[in-house]
Amino acid sequence: MQYGICNLSIIPVRIEPNDTTEMVSQILFGEHFKVLELRKNWSKIRVAFDNYEGWIDNKQYEQISEETFRTLESSDLTLAAELIDFATDKNNQFSTVCMGSNLPFYNTKNLILNTTKFQYDGTILNSKIPKNSIIDIAYKYLNTPYLWGGKTHFGIDCSGFTQMVYKLCGYKLLRDASQQATQGEVLSFIEESEPGDLAFFDNSEGIITHVGIIMKDNYIIHAHGKVRIDMIDHSGIFNLDLQKHTHKLRVIKKII
Repeated sequence: MQYGICNLSIIPVRIEPNDTTEMVSQILFGEHFKVLELRKNWSKIRVAFDNYEGWIDNKQYEQISEETFRTLESSDLTLAAELIDFATDKNNQFSTVCMGSNLPFYNTKNLILNTTKFQYDGTILNSKIPKNSIIDIAYKYLNTPYLWGGKTHFGIDCSGFTQMVYKLCGYKLLRDASQQATQGEVLSFIEESEPGDLAFFDNSEGIITHVGIIMKDNYIIHAHGKVRIDMIDHSGIFNLDLQKHTHKLRVIKKII
């Protein structure tokens, strides 16, 4: 088994080993993973954080030792909390760091990514945030454009949004909406929900395809065209701009 770590700001995870195929997710700076299959130009990987699998370009990551991987696995996460910032190495070359990126082996503004030492002066998060602060973190993504497979302020999808908000708050969600729907405790009614709970929505075939974060007073924040705020009722999401329902409610889950 081989192991790797992302040494760039954002790298695409694709459904097949080809630049022209669908991007299903992204890996951010400092995230580590197992290499399941190594080809000439591509690697099939499994992300350590959520066990998500896909293909990445061999030119876009660095290999790490099994010992380093195991140490990272047993260490608490330290995350970049700035919308965008930089990590600088000893040669004053910088790497762009997006919100929610991992800062491996962080200690007093210093971090180590594989064999390279960086300085990061930005704000960090490294502990669980109370549930009543989840919406505050979610607001930071407001108006971020929708991007299938995206996980950053440059573009994000519905489950990438919920996963990153929860990650910044110190909790693990799986990657896709259908996977996230397997987590947590089912709530019977919207009235039982609290801000920070997740609402899931299905399509005409009964497949869960959308997720958002419930707010107070029957509002929901979710990624649909952009990260936006709409109303939610027992039928689903009522789009305030279109003045119609756009998503059919399937289930509400309390994760924490």
